[in-house]
Amino acid sequence: MPRPDNALSEMQKLVGILTLEKIEENLFRGRSPDSSWQRVFGGQVIAQALAAANQTVVEDRFVHSLHSYFLRPGDPTVPILYEVERIRDGGSFTTRRVVGIQHGKPIFTLSASYQVDEAGLSHQIEMPDIPLPENLPRPEELYETYLEDAPEHVRRFWLRERPVEILPVSMEHYVSDKPLPPVQHIWFKANGQVPEERAIKSAVLAYLSDLTLLDTTLFPHGMSIFDRSIQGASLDHAMWFHDTPDFDEWLLYTQDSPFSGGARGLSRGSIFSRSGRLIASTAQEGLIRKRATD
Repeated sequence: MPRPDNALSEMQKLVGILTLEKIEENLFRGRSPDSSWQRVFGGQVIAQALAAANQTVVEDRFVHSLHSYFLRPGDPTVPILYEVERIRDGGSFTTRRVVGIQHGKPIFTLSASYQVDEAGLSHQIEMPDIPLPENLPRPEELYETYLEDAPEHVRRFWLRERPVEILPVSMEHYVSDKPLPPVQHIWFKANGQVPEERAIKSAVLAYLSDLTLLDTTLFPHGMSIFDRSIQGASLDHAMWFHDTPDFDEWLLYTQDSPFSGGARGLSRGSIFSRSGRLIASTAQEGLIRKRATD
């Protein structure tokens, strides 16, 4: 359905929720979008906490890494307070710690490190040799092929409009219960304009970095995160920023899962530009607990 001319794009809405209200020095308030979700999307909390930290750092320093823990499910019906602690302001590096609070309890913690731009030794891994976006079916065609017989809640997730256009190389794991290699490749592109400020781009990239990572841990078990027999949730999330993304072009998010056990699964990710520049690296451990059956 065409969007009215005066309607905000989903990316504009995302940038809006990443624009936090400053309540007091080092204290910020973030809201959640109107949705039917029962808990706040983890990528939103990561991005808002980073946006809060960004507001306390001088303009010539940029985030190069973050490490975070999810402590409690976020309630999307009430705002989240983000309290920033200024751990250190050094000659080249700055460190911040952020606690997200709801109902008087911490739900999330994040530590972020910032650095002035410096030249140095440089190398990177190669981007995987996979089909380019123009050689894949359009997202709507891909969804129609794989989701025709998918459960309604899976269809709703993939068919709704979102801040990015997502183009998976394969969606076989949604229609098959056979074990698959724990690897997936996803192209994504902004659905709307992203402001040019590096701080905003880093927060948007942090939001997107939580997409589909946990799902990769279930591939070898013939399951997906939408399987009703799985209790899934992100436990922690780490990210390293290597370059500034261009959200006007397709970005590749390649993911793998080296291990699962103890009701937890570990995933790793690399985000590349279309031309093969490594933009960011990610790692996440998540809960993948089998629900008790009668």
